[in-house]
Amino acid sequence: MSETAANSFFLSIPVLGEFAELTDFDQYLPLPDDWVLGVADVVNSTGAIALGRYKAVNTAGASVITALLNGLGSHDYPFVFGGDGALLAFPGAYAAKAHETLSSLRVWVSDALQLDMRAAIVPMTDVKAAACDVRVARYKASSNAIYAMFAGGGSSWAESQMKAGRYRVDAAEAGSRPDLTGLSCRWDPIPSSNGEIMSLIITPATEGAGPRFRALLSEVIAIIAEQGRNGHPLPADGPPLTLTTKGIDAEARATATEGRLLVRKLGIFAETMLAIGIDYLGVPVGAFDPKQYKIEVSENSDFRKFDDGLKMTVDIDPDRSARVEKMLSDAALSGLCRYGIHKQADALMTCFVPSLHARDHIHFIDGAGGGYALAATKMKANFP
Repeated sequence: MSETAANSFFLSIPVLGEFAELTDFDQYLPLPDDWVLGVADVVNSTGAIALGRYKAVNTAGASVITALLNGLGSHDYPFVFGGDGALLAFPGAYAAKAHETLSSLRVWVSDALQLDMRAAIVPMTDVKAAACDVRVARYKASSNAIYAMFAGGGSSWAESQMKAGRYRVDAAEAGSRPDLTGLSCRWDPIPSSNGEIMSLIITPATEGAGPRFRALLSEVIAIIAEQGRNGHPLPADGPPLTLTTKGIDAEARATATEGRLLVRKLGIFAETMLAIGIDYLGVPVGAFDPKQYKIEVSENSDFRKFDDGLKMTVDIDPDRSARVEKMLSDAALSGLCRYGIHKQADALMTCFVPSLHARDHIHFIDGAGGGYALAATKMKANFP
């Protein structure tokens, strides 16, 4: 495959506009054999969550995508955010650059967030040799945002290999740092308006991703869709702009030039105050319209996805939550699926915003009380 064709692979995949269509895994296209997977996550994220540090964990997970997209110089590669980590696929010709990026990212996560990150780069040839695959679909979340969806078991296999210490990317020299331009952590947790924020993971069990499993996913999606706006955890007009200091330190450490950390913190503080003032007045300033921006934040959010199964963080009432849980419990007893659920009061958002003037800013949604990380922990405990 030529370099031009490799770089345009993701853009060549047809776009699906209905989320329920994504349960048809035949519509996913396989990654080229000469591609690789860059994968990273936080070691002992459950321990950090127990200390109340899930915002830092989420920031680390989002930083994987930010660093790799910036480092590779393109936003047209498929990726998925997993709460305490992330995966991004790209042509193998860029493996050396990605290795350098992930190596420096491990140092930054340790220095700035006081977390331990592991990372790996896994060739697709090895994924397929293990009788797995990585198949990719594109989903149009809004008129401005298109996300990748993954199936085939390959991303899960790559993660397991990383955790076993294979394909390891070692940390760079002290003081190294990647390009994290656009990483933003300014939003406060968003409280549930329907009763609870449910972070949910469903993967196939012994039967694999066959017709019965796909039907199960469709039923779960349909129940949650009854809630209105498909259980979206953000208000339709976007989350409120508030003065929060919880994410300023991490964002400043991500984007400050050497020796100017305090200046960057003060700059973020001033930018936030200005945005709040503009929002309050309801008057756009130049090309920035805060009300439109907040609507786009909601529309562009990745609150539901496929990554070798269904992952959702949704705002749902207790009745529908109980119906979903009962359905999954019965399906698991029949050997159809494995699942994990973690419930909390708030959703959490971390963002990749290369420019306030572009409309394709990306917003990663998780549960504020442990979200996907604790849902995955519960799934592993209940279905070893």
